[in-house]
Amino acid sequence: MAEQNTVIPTDNHLIEEAILPITMAKRTLSGLGYVWMWICMAVIIATFSLGAAGVAGFNLFTVALIIFSSNLLLGIIMLFTADVGTEHGLSFAVFLRAPFGTVGTHLPSLLRGVVAAGWFGIQTYLGALALNGIVEYLTGFNSWIFWYVAFGAVQIFNTAMGIKAVERLAQISGPAIIAISIWMYFTLSDLATLSGHNIWTFAGNENMSLFILFMANMGYWATLTVDIPNLTRYLHTESGADKFLQRNKNTIIAQFLALPITQTWIAIIGAVSFIATGDWNPITVIQGQETGLALVVLLALIILAQWSTNTTANLIPSALAFINAGAPRISFPVALVLAGIVGTLTMPWFILNNLFTYLGLAGAALSAVGGIMLCDYYVIRKRQLNVPELYAPKGQYYYTSGFNPAGIIAWVIGGGLALLHLNYAYIVGFPVAFILYFLLMKFWILNKHPQAEVTNPSAEQYLATSVGKSWGYANGKFTRDNN
Repeated sequence: MAEQNTVIPTDNHLIEEAILPITMAKRTLSGLGYVWMWICMAVIIATFSLGAAGVAGFNLFTVALIIFSSNLLLGIIMLFTADVGTEHGLSFAVFLRAPFGTVGTHLPSLLRGVVAAGWFGIQTYLGALALNGIVEYLTGFNSWIFWYVAFGAVQIFNTAMGIKAVERLAQISGPAIIAISIWMYFTLSDLATLSGHNIWTFAGNENMSLFILFMANMGYWATLTVDIPNLTRYLHTESGADKFLQRNKNTIIAQFLALPITQTWIAIIGAVSFIATGDWNPITVIQGQETGLALVVLLALIILAQWSTNTTANLIPSALAFINAGAPRISFPVALVLAGIVGTLTMPWFILNNLFTYLGLAGAALSAVGGIMLCDYYVIRKRQLNVPELYAPKGQYYYTSGFNPAGIIAWVIGGGLALLHLNYAYIVGFPVAFILYFLLMKFWILNKHPQAEVTNPSAEQYLATSVGKSWGYANGKFTRDNN
């Protein structure tokens, strides 16, 4: 064990247990568990609408191909951002201290945290409506507010139990969701046949752009493409895996197969619902058609989908962002409760009526963050990070009063342009922010604020998993353990 020279005060506002690097011994999320998580996360209500919007102008095969292709591109971007977690065991918000500064990180990370909390509120509301539907059908009791509070509390408790509890939920929910979604597809397909439509030849006559459809799907996932290290830091990784694909092999199946196939499948169901009835929401359609056990099964799908997605895609990212901002006073359980409160205060029952505006604005702003992340991690630092300094209040990542001007300026300009061009947000915000950040760092910030891993790169000192090491923290000091 070799101790680093950086001594970190024990009362440091940058340190809390939940946002310290995850050691190899604690990376207990299996590759298969991660696949099930992605299958669950891909089942979101917005995807139904995406498929329906596509068949309003194109045939179903074309729509499916476009959505699948866009998800493959997302998988590539996420594979690169995922390495922050698999290599260093860092969360999204802590890593952002490098490109944005120890204070500046709160701007993009809290935006992501609030967006995730808002999504938690939306999906808890949908789950509460489903729970209320089941209970009202069986007993006559009707109170979605009661079920909102109860369902939210159960999800928070489940997430507080740790990543293995979240993985176990996904392993149960994933197969059930697949089975129920297959039943939904055939039910809706039969409805389409009865209405005289062939789902594979049907195409609406609306004037649409395949490129805009492609970009819309990219925008939906802009949030998770940047903060995926929040999950991959828990993912079992081979110690000493110095080859990129070897180190990230457990992310590949999930992000290149589970996400594209499931997302495309769910979009197809939304499209078939639209073809059959003119309503993009298959849940509404089938709920109006079914009674008894079939209705209960449908509503169970909604509950499982919202629950399993919330724990991984919303509660964990939101909580880690809030901990990063409030450390050491805010612990993980407290942050989860805070995420639930913030999500409720966003009044999700109103956001749901403007869901795609909400998605578009958040995705546009965070697309620029993705460009900055990849530029900083791969081009500026070449994957090397001075991890102890990420937790040093006045260390190398303090920059100017805690802000890295390069990150802030690149984000404001890149994100601003993305917001002005919402239909093309990802291909505007991402490259603009990437290029601006590179130029500002190369010709300004690195001269003013030298970065140790850039000035004197050293794989043995500034890498972790690749060289068979893990970052640890004890008695105010960071340590490097052999895995």
